[in-house]
Amino acid sequence: HASSHAGEPVIDPLNALLLALVQGLTEFLPISSSAHLALFPLLTGSADQGLAFDVAVHVGTLVSVVGCFRHELLRMLAGLGRAGDPEARLLGQLLLASVPLGLCGLLFAGAIEASLRSATVIGVASIAFGIVLLLADRLGSRSRDEHGLTLGQALAIGAAQALALIPGTSRSGITMTAALALGLDRRAAARFSFLLSIPAIVMAGGYAALQLLQAPVEPAWGPLLLATVTAALSAWLCIRAFLAFVERVGMLPFVVYRVLLGALLLVLY
Repeated sequence: HASSHAGEPVIDPLNALLLALVQGLTEFLPISSSAHLALFPLLTGSADQGLAFDVAVHVGTLVSVVGCFRHELLRMLAGLGRAGDPEARLLGQLLLASVPLGLCGLLFAGAIEASLRSATVIGVASIAFGIVLLLADRLGSRSRDEHGLTLGQALAIGAAQALALIPGTSRSGITMTAALALGLDRRAAARFSFLLSIPAIVMAGGYAALQLLQAPVEPAWGPLLLATVTAALSAWLCIRAFLAFVERVGMLPFVVYRVLLGALLLVLY
C-alpha cells in the first residue's frame, strides 16, 4: 500500500476488517496470533497496517475482555479493603504474574523482533508449544480453580507468559498450558489466562500508542473505528464461546489446528 503524507500506511477497509477479525479471535484462542498474521500478507497481498491500527485493535480486544469479566473485576476491586479477601488476592496474583512479561518485553522485545520473527520460528513454535499444550491438558490434574493458586504458581504462569514474546507461541496458549500443568481445570485456566490478558494488552497497546505519539500521523478514523469494533465483537464472542465449550471440547482441536497451521507456514515459506 502507499503511505500517507505522515508516514503511516493507508488502511484498506476490507483488510482492516479481516485483520481485526483475526486479531480478535486469535488474541484469546490458544492458536497463535503471530502465525495467522504471518500468513495474512501472503493470502491478501496486504502490507503492515501501521501503529494506529495496532492501537485500535488493542483497544477493541481490551474492551471485550474487560466487558466479559466486569463482574469479576469489580469484585476484585471491592475486595481491596478487606483483609484476606480471595478476590483481592487474585488481583494481586494477576498483577504479579504480569511483571515477567513487562520486564522481558522492555529488555528483549526489540532483539526478538529483529531475530526471531521468521516464518520458520513461527511455524516451529506453533507446532512445539501446541504439543506442550496437549500434554498439559492430558496430564494435568484439573482439580481446582484459579483461587487455588499460590503466589509462586501465579508467578510461574507469568513467567510462562513471557515466552509468548517468541512469535508463534500464543500468549493465551502458553498461559493455559502453565495453568493446566499446575492443576487448574480447563475453565479456570482459561479464565486466569483471559484476566491476565488485560495488563498484557494494556502494556502492548500502551507501547504502540507511545510509538504513535512520537511519530504523529493523521488517523484514518473510519477504518480504525471499523477495526476497533470488529476486534471487540469477535474477541467477545470468542471468549464467551471458549468458556462455554472448553470443558467438553478440550485442547485437542486447537492443538491439531496449530500443528496444521505451523506445517503450512513451514511449507509455504
